[in-house]
Amino acid sequence: MSSDQLLVTLDRASAVPLQQQLCDQISSSVRAGRLRPGDPVPPSRELAHQLGVSRTVVTRAYELLRANGVLTSRRGSGTRVSAAPAGTPPVPRAARTHLRPEPPLPTDAGSPLWKPWEPAPMHRPDGTYDFRHGTPALASFPVSRWRQSLADAVSRADAVALGYGPAEGAPSLRTQITALLRRSRALDARRENTVVTSGATQAMDILVRLLVGPGDVVVIEDPSHTVLRQIFGYSRAAVVPVPVDEEGLRVDEIDCRVRAHGLDPARVRLVYVTPSHQFPTGFIMSDRRRRALLRWARDHAATVLEDDYHNEFTFAEERLPSLAADPQDADVVYVGSFSKTLFPSLRIGYAVLPPHLVRSFLGVKWITDRLTPTVTQEALAEFISSGAYARHIGRMDRLYRQRRARLLEALYEHFGAGVRISGTAAGLHVLVTLGGAPDVDEAEIVRAAAARGVRVYPASGYFVDQPPTEPTFLIGYAALPTARITEGVALLAAAVRDVTAR
Repeated sequence: MSSDQLLVTLDRASAVPLQQQLCDQISSSVRAGRLRPGDPVPPSRELAHQLGVSRTVVTRAYELLRANGVLTSRRGSGTRVSAAPAGTPPVPRAARTHLRPEPPLPTDAGSPLWKPWEPAPMHRPDGTYDFRHGTPALASFPVSRWRQSLADAVSRADAVALGYGPAEGAPSLRTQITALLRRSRALDARRENTVVTSGATQAMDILVRLLVGPGDVVVIEDPSHTVLRQIFGYSRAAVVPVPVDEEGLRVDEIDCRVRAHGLDPARVRLVYVTPSHQFPTGFIMSDRRRRALLRWARDHAATVLEDDYHNEFTFAEERLPSLAADPQDADVVYVGSFSKTLFPSLRIGYAVLPPHLVRSFLGVKWITDRLTPTVTQEALAEFISSGAYARHIGRMDRLYRQRRARLLEALYEHFGAGVRISGTAAGLHVLVTLGGAPDVDEAEIVRAAAARGVRVYPASGYFVDQPPTEPTFLIGYAALPTARITEGVALLAAAVRDVTAR
């Protein structure tokens, strides 16, 4: 149905004149809220053609509706529903509810795994210092160069490119992704094993559907992202958190943690890790732990899900290759995305799969979304192949290093030896613990900081077991210029003083 059509059904056998039927149905649509103030109605000639009646029937009906205050006409804007139709009660606005998934089983309702995820970022006034984590420097993205890539993709698009593409993604983009992974992650990914997805989240969702079922176990890092925990919670498998330390996931504790939940380690089907930059601690998994995890997964016939979170921005002198680069006979699925390197609304991610998972993975993807938008994939492939992507990453690396250094300097300047910071070796945020104030509530600091125009984000909600006993925050720095980082940290320190002085 086109935007000029109107759902009207006329009964030509009725004794009621056609123009009156038309009046009644439009009035009824207005009262029911199907037509709302300001909505256009079709021009009389087009509606007459749609209904198969003379134009006179429609024009007389419109005249009657205008006389009754239901419609209004203005030169240049056509005929529309009046701002306040006579005799029409206002349409009640739906209550604004924030929908969130509910636990799939009633017994899960009390589980700390089911804490609500963090709220979506809100538009903030210019004066706010927002230290939100996970937000790249979007103001520095080369929009004009990206526009060229889009224009190039559209100009080359033929009937095939505009139709339904392959579920696995555009061959050109998959080729570019595998080349990137060979260079930056030592991962010799084959194009036929690489699938383009709508972000990393979709890849994880599909894997859960494929690999785990009732009675199975999924092992996750603790702490970890709340949205991630809920994705796995919907699998109807048991989700078991295992602690991390400075070397990453405590592999030697997997068996005992699983047994502590009354479960059999032999039922572990999936182990989720973020080895390049653990979320939210920022720890990098040591080589020793990586080897131990791969041995454990091989011995238990479990699949390792490697979320290569923030791998592009690593500030350590030595970079370790991906787990999937040398799986040691274990099944490792490598997942990444372009949300942080380019921009989140791009919604393009990818998964590198063991050969035996490719066909079933594509089957699920095909029935859920068919394909990630093809023309956008072609634009991204051009953006990478032209060198624009590498130049952008280089610029962002230099920018983030400057902003990271300024943040660390400011934190130590204002909080001194009492502050503990982890995650400085990679990523776009650091985890900051304000030592010496164990009795101060994180929420109090958040409120005091907000009163001074500073937005900070508590970390306690990311922990399932043993949350921090001292105020701990995720402090993102990528989107803030250095001057505003300096000012924002000073205001945060003042807010903390306000709270501790009470």
